[in-house]
Amino acid sequence: MSEDRDSVRKDGIVGGSKGEHYRFTVLGDGLLRMEWAPDCVFEDRRSAFAATRDQAKIPPFEVRETHGQLEIITKRFHLTYDKQQFSAHGLYALVFGFTRSLWRFKEEGQPNLGGTYRTLDNVDGQRDIHTDRNIEIEPGVLSPKGYALLDDSKSMLFDDQKGFIDARRPGNDRIDCYLFAYGHDYRQAVKALYSISGPTPVLPRWALGNWWSRYYEYTSDSYIALMDKFKEEGIPLSVAVIDMDWHLVDDKRVKDAGQTGWTGYTWNRDLFPDPPAFMAELHKRKLQITLNDHPADGIHSYEDIYTKVAEALHHDTSKNEPIPFDCVDPAYLRAYFDIVLKSIDDDGCDFWWIDWQQGPFSRLKDVDPLWVLNHYHFLHNSKKEDVKNPIIFSRFGGPGSHRYPVGFSGDTVTTWASLDFQPEFTAMASNIGYGWWSHDIGGHMLGVRDDELTVRWVQFGVLSPIMRLHSTKNKWVTKEPWRLPPSPGSIVTSFLRLRHRLIPYLQTMNVRAANEGEPLVQPMYWEYPDKDEAYRHKNQYLFGTEMLVIPITTPQDPRVRVAKVKGWLPPGTYVDYFSGVVYEGDRELWISRSLDQYPVFLRKGSIVPLDAASTPENGGANPNSFEIILVVGADGAFEILEDREDTDDNERHRTSASLSQTNWDRTPLKYVQETGALHIGPIQSGNPINKTCQLRSWTVRLLGAAPLKVVSASQDGAPLNPYVTIEDNGLVVQLGETTMHSTVALELGPDPQLRRNEPLELIEPVLQHAQIEYDVKDKLWETLTDERVPMTVRVSRLQTLEMNPNLRLFLTEYLLADSTS
Repeated sequence: MSEDRDSVRKDGIVGGSKGEHYRFTVLGDGLLRMEWAPDCVFEDRRSAFAATRDQAKIPPFEVRETHGQLEIITKRFHLTYDKQQFSAHGLYALVFGFTRSLWRFKEEGQPNLGGTYRTLDNVDGQRDIHTDRNIEIEPGVLSPKGYALLDDSKSMLFDDQKGFIDARRPGNDRIDCYLFAYGHDYRQAVKALYSISGPTPVLPRWALGNWWSRYYEYTSDSYIALMDKFKEEGIPLSVAVIDMDWHLVDDKRVKDAGQTGWTGYTWNRDLFPDPPAFMAELHKRKLQITLNDHPADGIHSYEDIYTKVAEALHHDTSKNEPIPFDCVDPAYLRAYFDIVLKSIDDDGCDFWWIDWQQGPFSRLKDVDPLWVLNHYHFLHNSKKEDVKNPIIFSRFGGPGSHRYPVGFSGDTVTTWASLDFQPEFTAMASNIGYGWWSHDIGGHMLGVRDDELTVRWVQFGVLSPIMRLHSTKNKWVTKEPWRLPPSPGSIVTSFLRLRHRLIPYLQTMNVRAANEGEPLVQPMYWEYPDKDEAYRHKNQYLFGTEMLVIPITTPQDPRVRVAKVKGWLPPGTYVDYFSGVVYEGDRELWISRSLDQYPVFLRKGSIVPLDAASTPENGGANPNSFEIILVVGADGAFEILEDREDTDDNERHRTSASLSQTNWDRTPLKYVQETGALHIGPIQSGNPINKTCQLRSWTVRLLGAAPLKVVSASQDGAPLNPYVTIEDNGLVVQLGETTMHSTVALELGPDPQLRRNEPLELIEPVLQHAQIEYDVKDKLWETLTDERVPMTVRVSRLQTLEMNPNLRLFLTEYLLADSTS
């Protein structure tokens, strides 16, 4: 082997020498870049996907080479190549530990666990209503076979010398792709993706709260009144989304120009007479603002900024001809961001909803306008003086789009089928590193009014990456909770409050996603890759490190008044978050819930910090009172992460010094099962502590815990006076106020246990309200309460009774939830 080949190998490169059409680059122990260039000219510029490829850490690897064969060996794979144009017979790899089949280059039928898709516009379930075909999910980097290929041959490039984007070199035979060969180490495969594509940014904390959105012709007064109504109802919000009617749409000037008004940059002052004052009022209510932008139709002569943009672009205005949208013209982009959008940013817009729907074509081959808009919008937002964590709101552009959160999944059809598809769709997106999807919660268009569907969709939304209510322009469509009947309305209200209470937990998961490459929502097979059940139950997912969610996506039985879902609890013992019912895991089961309940499970040792306020405020600021959810039975640990700048001080603008990298305030929570001790703090602060935040109050909810004989607490060794109450889902211990720099200890006594379920107490209310025959109820209750025989016998007898099959599933679930009951 030549010395030249040995020298480049230190950079992970094999091949690419003069006269060689192939080049390989080892970028990880399971990650290999593979290039084929008919002209022997290879691409070193960053791509839209592989934007940080040059930062990859090259692992040890071995090369074996003869005249007609090349082999590359790492600790995870062994690749063999015949030095000819890439083919299934000449380029293949063995992934160690997965020897039943080889990966072969572009062999048909290779399984893939899926990635995500550009948009769910006009999709009912998984079916496109216009084509009447299921959408084809783009691949991710995971496969049950242990290998996956990501083709990056046609993505746009970043030309750092030109300081702009560029297209690929011409030639359809060029190949630029990546082999991910991580076996069932799925998390490491996605982390490898982040290593060459860049990390997911940290979202601003307020993005984790509730977003209000509706396609509707609001006025400034009606919108402010609506926000005040939410406040009056005790429903917290953090983001105010204003759809396209903020700008001129049906105005005479638009119609005279022969335009639709789809694109616009001039405020409709009939609706919003004083835009800066309007947005200032929203900011006073601790709301961030995003405006809708459909940029495809360019800048027209009736726009306020037309003349200024024309001057910047040397555009002839004598005929009032529009300035066409051109995303691959640097001059146009400068005018678009620095003149057009800045004029509205200055009015108070915090970030933009980029509603690009016109396809993937621009003047440059394979340069997708959506990619360009997402990239430069994110840069634009990052340059604003009051922005520390940039954000945009736009559709998925392809692999690498995780660098530009948040994702807008588009205009879905309002059906149960659409709800049923969204949990799987959301979890699957993590397989391509895309962790911050925002759906039109409740559905966008068509469908029928179904209050139960609205409730179930909101429940899923609260337990999904982004919670954004949205709907189309239809007077009959409503998502405001107070416009629903009392029961569903109160349930929606309670879940929207829960979303803001969850922000302390979600913020830690937000930072974890950025720093550790762990998306908030993960498919079950990430944690249990060797369990068949983890692949079968595609709709359930891990929600951060502590929670497991099994969404209900079908309507309830009208006679039993519960809805069911088939789920899987992995090995272990779990407690239902809402009811405190204890479940033994390592089994599949039918789970039934009334409309106010939802299947969320916490394993032994789980710790979830909540905002203790039953009705949180707008904005999602750092709370001064916490409720800690703890499941005893195993050791547990958690760390609350906070940015001191997220305090509720109504200060929107920060000094330039504050825009440096975040020094997180860290509050450790540690539970030891053997001693039954929970330790809180002390806070480890990276910033000076505001004197107004020196005190914090703590409450601990022992989910599903058995009664305790003695409970004690202390602050730095000095005794506290804990107050214990019993609630339906567990024990609640109030510790009161403590100082932030102290260590708070809660002592539960050695080896505390979970309680035994009382299935009859759980069953009786549902049986009471079930719309079934009275004599059936009598027979069921007689069987259930027969204490002369063990529960297993009672369950066996139930199987012989004639009854509604969904009632049978409900009874069996609660009777057999925990083997000790």
